[in-house]
Amino acid sequence: MTDYEYLLVEKPLIEQLKDMGWEHRAGAEHGAVIPLNPRMSDRASFDETILEDRLRDAIERINGTWLDERKVSQAVNAITRVPTTNLLEANKQVTDLLINGIPIEDPATGKSRTVHYIDWKNHPRNNEFIAINQFRVDIPGTGGHKQIVPDIVLFVNGIPLVVVECKKTTESNLDKAVTQLRRYRDSRTGLFRPVQLTVATSGEDARLGTLTAKLEHYVPWRDPYPMTNKQLADGLGKAEEQLSKQEILVAGVLKPDNLLNIVHNFVTFMTTDEGVTIKVAPRYQQFRAVERAVERLVTGKPGQRGGIIWHTQGSGKSLTMTFLVRRLRSLDGLAHYKVVVVTDRTQLQDQLTETMALSNEKVDVAKSTARAKTLLGRKGPGLVFVMIQKNQGGQLKDRMELGEINTDESIVVLIDEVHRSHTAALGANLRQAMANAARIGFTGTPIMKKRGQRKTSVELFGPFIDTYRLREAEEDGVIVPILYEGIKVKGALQNGQDMDELFEEEFEELTDEERLQLQARWATKGNVSAARKLVDVKAKHMLRHYVDKVLPEGFKAQVVAYDRETTVRYREALMEARDELVRDIEKLPPHLLTRTIEELKPRQAQLVKAHKQLDLLKRMDFVPVISKGDTEHEDRYAEWTDEAKQKTRIEGFTRPFGENDIAFVIVKSMLLTGFDAPIEQVMYLDRRLEMHDLLQAVARVNRTAGNKPFGYVVDYRGVAQNLVEALRIYADEEFETDESHDVSGALRDLKTEIGKLEPRRQRLRMMFRDYTDLEGCVQELADPQLRDRFGVELARFSRTVNTVLPDPAATPYLADAKHFAVIRLTANRRYRVDGGEFDPGAYGQKIKLLIDEHITSLGIEQQLPPIALTATNFAEKVEAMTGGSRAKASEMENAIRHHITVNAGQDPARYQLLSERLEQILTELKDDWDAQLLAFKDLMADVVEDRRDNPHEFSPAEFALYGVLLQELATSDADLEDQRFVKATRDIIRLAGRTIHRHGFWDKRPDVADFRDEIFEILVTADLGDVHQLEKVADKARDAVKNNHATIPKA
Repeated sequence: MTDYEYLLVEKPLIEQLKDMGWEHRAGAEHGAVIPLNPRMSDRASFDETILEDRLRDAIERINGTWLDERKVSQAVNAITRVPTTNLLEANKQVTDLLINGIPIEDPATGKSRTVHYIDWKNHPRNNEFIAINQFRVDIPGTGGHKQIVPDIVLFVNGIPLVVVECKKTTESNLDKAVTQLRRYRDSRTGLFRPVQLTVATSGEDARLGTLTAKLEHYVPWRDPYPMTNKQLADGLGKAEEQLSKQEILVAGVLKPDNLLNIVHNFVTFMTTDEGVTIKVAPRYQQFRAVERAVERLVTGKPGQRGGIIWHTQGSGKSLTMTFLVRRLRSLDGLAHYKVVVVTDRTQLQDQLTETMALSNEKVDVAKSTARAKTLLGRKGPGLVFVMIQKNQGGQLKDRMELGEINTDESIVVLIDEVHRSHTAALGANLRQAMANAARIGFTGTPIMKKRGQRKTSVELFGPFIDTYRLREAEEDGVIVPILYEGIKVKGALQNGQDMDELFEEEFEELTDEERLQLQARWATKGNVSAARKLVDVKAKHMLRHYVDKVLPEGFKAQVVAYDRETTVRYREALMEARDELVRDIEKLPPHLLTRTIEELKPRQAQLVKAHKQLDLLKRMDFVPVISKGDTEHEDRYAEWTDEAKQKTRIEGFTRPFGENDIAFVIVKSMLLTGFDAPIEQVMYLDRRLEMHDLLQAVARVNRTAGNKPFGYVVDYRGVAQNLVEALRIYADEEFETDESHDVSGALRDLKTEIGKLEPRRQRLRMMFRDYTDLEGCVQELADPQLRDRFGVELARFSRTVNTVLPDPAATPYLADAKHFAVIRLTANRRYRVDGGEFDPGAYGQKIKLLIDEHITSLGIEQQLPPIALTATNFAEKVEAMTGGSRAKASEMENAIRHHITVNAGQDPARYQLLSERLEQILTELKDDWDAQLLAFKDLMADVVEDRRDNPHEFSPAEFALYGVLLQELATSDADLEDQRFVKATRDIIRLAGRTIHRHGFWDKRPDVADFRDEIFEILVTADLGDVHQLEKVADKARDAVKNNHATIPKA
C-alpha cells in the first residue's frame, strides 16, 4: 500500500465507513511495509483470522445467558474448525451457519436451541461492526516468511464478512485488485472461509464480487439505494456529480443495515451450465428491485401491491426472482405469504430450488391444471412453481382454466416474461383464480406489440416497480455491446469481394441480365431467398467472417434461417464451405506461412491466419436445432428434431472448443429466447424478425465471457429497418419517449468502432514528448501515474484494433499497436510491473498474434522475466543494454528498489538503510547518469552481499534481530557497544532454536503466544527499556525470528 493509494483510496473509504457506524482499528503503524504487531488488530497472532474474543462476546450478547463457556466454545469451534480442506465447501458450511445458526442443547431443558452468530433482526443495536486496515495473515507452513495483507477487512461480531483491496486511481489497477484478492483467496490462510463479499476499488471505479468471482464477474454498484445520490452527496459534503463509484458502492453495500440484508438474503450459491459451483452476490438493480417490490407489497393498497420489473435481457432477472422470495421469507409481515412463480423455464425452477436450500424451503411444482388447483388452493405459506408446458412448436399443452381457487390476500404471484402472449394469458387465469393476490411481472424486453397493450399490462400488474435498461447494462459491463454489420445483396463484403462478384462465381453460366433478375427476386422474396445457390453464397460469407473475427477468440455462432428446410441447407452449405476452406489452406505455399500479415494479399492473409486453426476447422461441426412439424417430409428433419439429441448438442455448443467442436447452431425459432450461452458471439440473421422478438434474439450474443468485448449481429435481411420502425412507434404519444433508447442502443454499426481508432491513437502519441523514441518513452513511464494512464489508453486502442480486424480500415494502425506494445513490455520489465511480463492476449487474440510476431522479430523474449539483481549475469545484461547510461542506470535503480522491497521483512533495519542510500544517490546525482551508474554498482554490492562490520560475528538471523533491537530501543551511539543488546539477541535466537522447529509450530496459536512471552521476559531481564515499550518490541522480535526461520539452526 503506497501513500498514494492510502490517501486517495483507502483512507476516504475508512472515513466513510466510520461515518456509517463502523469502528476502525489500524492493523499496522502508518507507513509500515508489513504489520508487525498482531495486537493492533485484536489478535494474539497473525495466524488468526477471526477475532475470537469479540465473537464470544457477541454469541453471549445475542443468545442470552443460558450459554455457558463450554457451549459458547462449541459454537465458536463450529465456525473456526470446519472439517474440510476445500475452500468453497468450507465457505458453504460457514455461510449456512451464519444464516441459520447452529443447534446446541440447552442444559436446562435438554432440548436443542438455535445459537446465532449475527442478530439479523436487531442488527444496529446487537451487532458489532469493525473495520481493520492492513490486516496481515501469515500463510501456513512458511514460518512467517510469507503473508497476505488485505487493505481492509470488515468484521461483524469478529467474523470477517468483506475483504476490500485498494489500488491507485486508474482503470487498469482494478484488474490488479481482483488478481490480488484471488491470490489472497488461494493462500490457504483460512481468511476466506467466512467471507461473503469482496470489493476491488481504485476510488474512481469500484466493483463487487465474491470469493469465486473472476474479473469479468465483478460488477459496479451505481445506486446507494435506499439513499439517493443527492442524499449521499449532501452527507459527504460534495456535489452530486462529484460522487465517486467507490463512495456509492460503500453507501449501497457496506452500510451496516444494507450489508446484513445483502448477506442474509442476496448472497447465494449456484451451479453453472458447466457444472461449476459459484458464489453469487447481487447486482445493484437486483437489490433495488427487490427492496422496491417489498415496499410496494407492504405499503400498497389492495389491488395496487404489484407492478412490473423491467430489467433488460442478460441482467439476471431469474436471480432477482429468487432473491425476492428469500427476502420475503426474512420479513415478519411477509414471511407467511404463499409465493407462486409462473414460468416455462425449468432453469428458473432449478435455480430457485438451489438458492432456497439456504432457507430450507421446499418447492412444489404444478405442471397440470389439477396439480395447480391442489397446490394453489392450500391455505398458508408455500412456494409453488406453475410450469407452462409447451410443445416443440411453442404451443401451450395446457391452458390451465382454473376458476376461483384461493381468495387470500397473502399471496404474491411472480410471472416470468410477461411480454409473452401465453404468459399473459395464463396470468389472467391466475388473476381469476387468486383474485386478491399481488401480481409482479418480470420482463426483459419492451412491451411494445400493438396499440393499447401497454395500458392492459399496467392494468394487469400495476405501475413499473423498477427499470434497468439495455444502455445501463452495457455501461455496467453486465452485457457486452452488439456490433451490427448489414450485408445487402448489392452491399460490400470482406476480402475484396462484393456480393455481385460472389454471384458471378456461383452463376458463371448465366447472362448479366439473368443474374440481375435472379438477384432482384432473391432480394425481395423470402421463400426464393432460401434457394440453394444463395444459401451457398451466404454460407461462404458467414464462414469467412466467422474464421476472421470470431474463431480466433474461441467463440461460437448462431444462424437464424427463414424456415426449417433452410436450416438443413445451411448445414450442408457450411460443411461444403468448410471443406473448401480447408483445401485452400492446405494448398498454401510453405514460404507464405513465415511472412508477416502486412506482406500478404488479403486472401492470403486470411488463409495464413486460418492455418493456425486448421485442425479445429477439420473437426468443426454445424448443427440445426429445429422443432418437429407435421409435413410429409419429416424424415428429412428427424436427425435435427430428436429432443434427446438436441439437448446433447445444445449442451455441447455451450462448451469451449476442445471439449466440443460444434461451432454453429442453425435455428428458425428455437433458442432465440431464454437461451443463455456466453460462448456465442455472433448471430447471422437470414430471417426477418419484428420488434421485441428482434431484441430478444440479438441478446443471445451480448452475454459476457472472458475477453469478449462485443457481440456481433450480421444481417442479411435488413432487420435494422425494424429498429427504425421501432423508434417511430416509440415516438407515438402512447409510449414514453425515453424508452426509445432501449432500442436505439441495441445495435451499433462497426463504423462506430473504426471511427474510434484515430482519436485513440492520437491520445497515445500525445502522452510522450517523442513517441517514436522507445527508450525516451520508457524513461517517461517511470512515473507510475503516467504508466497507469498509458496502460489504460493502450488497452482501449488495442482492443479497438482487435475489434476492427481484419477489416482493411485497421491496417494503418497496426504499426502503432505493435510499437506501443513494445514500449509497454520494456517498461514492465524495467519497473518490475506484473512480474515484468506483458500479455497482449488481454486485448484480443487477433492483435495478440500480430504483437507476438513483432516482438519475436525484434529478438525480445516475451516470457523472459526481468533479470534478478542477484543473478550472476546481471551486470553483463545491464552492460549489453541499448539506450546509453540513462537506460542502464534506470535498470539498476529499479532492480535495487525491487530487491529491497521484496526482502525488507527479513532484515528491516538493514534494508531501511539501503533504501535511504538509494534515495540519497538519486537526489545528489540527479540527471548524472554515469555517476549514478558507478554509485549503483557500489550500492548493488552491499545489497547482494552484506558488507557491514560484524564484530560480534552474528549469523544473518542474529544480525537481523540485533538490528531490530537497536532500531527500536537504542537511544545513543553508546548503545551500539552495549553488551545487553548482544546478549539479548543471542538468548532469543537460542530460544528460537529450541522452540520454532517443532512441526507446525507457527500454526499453533498458544505455542506462538508462549514463545513471544519468553522473548518479552528476555528483554525485561536485559533491562533494555520500559515494560510498555518492550511489549511492542517483543512482537517485532518474534516477527524477525519468524521471517528468518529457515536460517536459524535447530538447537
